[in-house]
This record gives sequence, C-alpha cells and structure tokens, in this order.
Amino acid sequence: MTDIRTEAGAALAEAERVTQAILPEPVAEVVPLEAAAPEKSAEIRRRMDEIDLTNTGSIVAFGGRAQAELQSISRAMLEGVRNKDVGPAGDSLRQMVTAIRGFSTEELDVRRERSFFDRLLGRAAPVARFAARFEEVQTQIDQIETDLLKHEQVLLRDIESLDRLYGKTLDFYDELALYIAAGGARLNEIDTATIPAKEAEVAAAPEEQGVMKAQELRDLRSARDDLERRVHDLKLTRQVTMQSLPSIRLVQENDKSLVTKINSTLVNTVPLWETQLAQAVTIQHSAEAARSVREANDLTNELLKANAENLRDANRTVREEMERGVFDIEAVKAANENLIATINESLQIADEGKTRRAQAEADLQKMEQDLKETLAAAKARATGLGEGVGGATGGS
Repeated sequence: MTDIRTEAGAALAEAERVTQAILPEPVAEVVPLEAAAPEKSAEIRRRMDEIDLTNTGSIVAFGGRAQAELQSISRAMLEGVRNKDVGPAGDSLRQMVTAIRGFSTEELDVRRERSFFDRLLGRAAPVARFAARFEEVQTQIDQIETDLLKHEQVLLRDIESLDRLYGKTLDFYDELALYIAAGGARLNEIDTATIPAKEAEVAAAPEEQGVMKAQELRDLRSARDDLERRVHDLKLTRQVTMQSLPSIRLVQENDKSLVTKINSTLVNTVPLWETQLAQAVTIQHSAEAARSVREANDLTNELLKANAENLRDANRTVREEMERGVFDIEAVKAANENLIATINESLQIADEGKTRRAQAEADLQKMEQDLKETLAAAKARATGLGEGVGGATGGS
C-alpha cells in the first residue's frame, strides 16, 4: 500500500507537469506572399519553384509531401486510439466504486443483536464479520489500485505522445498554409502574367504556328486549372487538419481528466475511505469498551448500595441488641403479671378449698349425727323400749 501511495504521488507530480504544458494555437489565416515576412516569403517562393506548368506530375505532386505527413500522423493517432487503455482504466474505477459502495457500514452496528439464524449457523459477531469483510474488500481494492497505477502510467505516456502529435500536426498545418500561399501566388502570377503573355504570343504567331501556340495556351490554362484544383484540395486538407487539432486536444483533456481522477482516487479517495472505516471500527471498539466500563461501574455501584444497606441492617440489629437489657422489661412485666395471676389463682383455689372443706366438715357432722340417731333407734328397738315408747307414743 505504501509503495502504491508513493508511486501515485510521483505520478501526480508527473501529471501536473504534463497537464501544465501549453500548446500553441493554430493560425487560421493563410498569409499571402505579398504580406508575408521575409523568411516566410522565402519559404513560399521555394515552394512556388516546385510548380512546373509543363509537367503535370509536378502539379499533382504539389503539397504531396505534406499530405503524406498527414497520413503518417493519422495512422499514429489511429494506433494510439487502438492501443489506449482508457476502457480498462474506466472499468477499474467503476470496480473500485462498486467495491466501496458494496461495503455495508450497517455491519458496524454492534448494538444489533445476532439473529437466531446467525447463532444457529455460527456466524460471527457484527464487528468480527465487518473486519473479515473489510479485509476482503481491501484485497480487491489493492489489486484495483495496482491496475489503476498501470493505466495512469500508460495515460501519461499517451498524453506526452499526443503533445508530440499535436506539434507535428500543427507543423503540417503551417506547412499546408505555405503551400496554399505558394499555389495562390503562382495562380495569380499565371493569371496576371503568364497567360496574358501566352495570349499575346498566340496573337503574334505566324499562321503556320498559330495552331501549336493555341494548343500551348490551352495546355497552360488546363495546367492552371489543375493547379487551382490542387490548391483547393490543399485548402480542404488544411481544414481537416484544423479540425484534427481540437480533436487531439479533446483526447488529451479526457486523458488528463482520467489521470487526475485516477490519481485522486489513489491518493485521496481510498486513503480517506480506509481512514473513515478505521475510525468507524475504532469508535465501535470504544463504544464497546465504554459499555463494558459502564456495566462495571453499574455493578460496582450496585455492590456499594447493597453493602451499604447490609451494613445499615447489621448495624441496626447490633445496636438494638446492645441497647437491650439482660431481661426485657416487657418480659419482666409479663412474668410479674403471671406471678400475680398465679398467686391470686392459688389464693382463690385455697379459698375454694377451704370453703369445700368447711362444707365437707358440716356434711360430715351431719352424716355423723344421722348415723348416731340411726344407731340409737336400732338399739331401742332391740330392748323393747322402743315399742313401748312407740306404743305409748302411738296411744297418746
């Protein structure tokens, strides 16, 4: 990871250097011979000398070297587009976005209890599962980063190649302007000097040479028309070349934008993503630790409260026992009342016993008296005293 960050930083410096390159703008106007600077006019005249009106091949080949250069440039652009890795680079960026977006931060919710199926299937706790998922995604991103770094190097080389291609195309564009100016100057020269001179020559020629001179005039005018058409083709070629310059610029801007996006992803986005997730994991661990500490504190407070209550109860019991006498006054009072009740009950029982004894004694005396009288009566009857006594008693 550190090597990728280092290489990405170096690539960023290279990208800044490449993207800061200022490319010259093309000059749209063709400067004619009479308005050109001395060095330019010399170049235009040198190209005018390539035109031989008596040689059709020189007219057909006029500016051909510049057009051949355009074909070479076009093939280079086509080859560059064919070999460009913009598609894979874009695919890698999309893969990274998909990998990051597919990473669910909901798995960080440690408060979420594992479901019945999680416990049944032995699935890890949320934080453990999150860490495993993070390692899996991190491995994917590491591979994508390596691929992106390769794509970035290719794109940087392509940008520099496009700079050179732009310079060559601009040189070709300017070269066409020289040929067009040379062709225009040569056409003006033909129209204003060569053809009038040939017409005068035809008019002054003897009758036997008139047909041949007239044919030379027609050939001259035909060559002039061929040159005009050739200059027109060069103007069209220059117009196409002018259109290719912004096309090269557009491809460069796209490449530069993609390089900047890749580098920002490597240097900023991924490290920020990793930092945020690391912070999220740390926060969750801190939350778990805080919850454990809170539970421990709650338990400590509960123990302190329970111990205080137990101490209070024990102290109350001890103090009550300490303040009690050897005998409780209530117990003494109850015992005294029981004793008084016992004494009273004993006295009552004694009185009742005394009364019963007195009654028994009276009953005994009465029974004794009754017995004595019965015995006395029985004795009198046995001696006869009783009948006399009885008869006398009965007679009276």
